[in-house]
Amino acid sequence: MTYHYRPHGVCSKEIIVDLNEQGIIERVDFINGCPGNLIGIGKLVQGQKAEDVIHLLRGVTCGNKRTSCPDQLTYALEEALANS
Repeated sequence: MTYHYRPHGVCSKEIIVDLNEQGIIERVDFINGCPGNLIGIGKLVQGQKAEDVIHLLRGVTCGNKRTSCPDQLTYALEEALANS
């Protein structure tokens, strides 16, 4: 299942998540933002259980912002799981 999420408070404009039926992340793409970091995050979470990634990345901040792209990914994953 492919899920599109519009993040809030970060440079990325969209997060695209592919989850399989078992809730395993098959692919994550960030639109805009810091390319090297976000490609790296996508590769690191690939093959991981969405619940584990949510637990690991929830609450990560970026500079003086209250959120970050990894934190916003957790919200995208939560919504994707709820809609699957």
